[in-house]
Amino acid sequence: MTGFDRPRIEAAVAEILAAIGEDPARPGLETTPQRVADAYEEFFSGIGADPLEDLGEPVPLEGPDAETVLLRDIRFRSVCEHHLLPFLGVAHVAYLPGERVVGLGRIPRVIDTLAARPQVQERLTEQIADVIESGLDARGVLVVLDAAHTCVTTRGARQTDSTTVTIASRGAFTEPAARAELIALIGRGVA
Repeated sequence: MTGFDRPRIEAAVAEILAAIGEDPARPGLETTPQRVADAYEEFFSGIGADPLEDLGEPVPLEGPDAETVLLRDIRFRSVCEHHLLPFLGVAHVAYLPGERVVGLGRIPRVIDTLAARPQVQERLTEQIADVIESGLDARGVLVVLDAAHTCVTTRGARQTDSTTVTIASRGAFTEPAARAELIALIGRGVA
């Protein structure tokens, strides 16, 4: 991760602790700045990373045109850029291959890279769809994210059971019938 300034983060966390009336040197807090820096290095490791590289080298598709590829229930976590609080959820990604496909483990890597930045869920959903569409030259892409935001569940409105669903569609999956079929498969599983 380029540009990660650990000493500056540690100093800022110590200052926050002092600003809320705590003693950053008291037992229990003395290593908090280092622990927060460790967490932030992981949480924000996607800054400056290219998610297209996570796709690796797509392989040519052999035979007739493939039908939809759907990955469901991909766990992700990100940090809301408005409050720097986590949001956690699941991603569902479908794509209609063009002439190339990618190993299924590559798509969660794309999601992890894009989520490891200060984010809003709406933009994250669009970014995932854009990378899958452009990186695979897919004929259609559908991305559905369902996440619980701690800025909603633990502060302010305190809606502990609330989740947010966002959808991005591209190509063939912008058609209502195709999109509805995939959303039904996401919701009930494949029989």
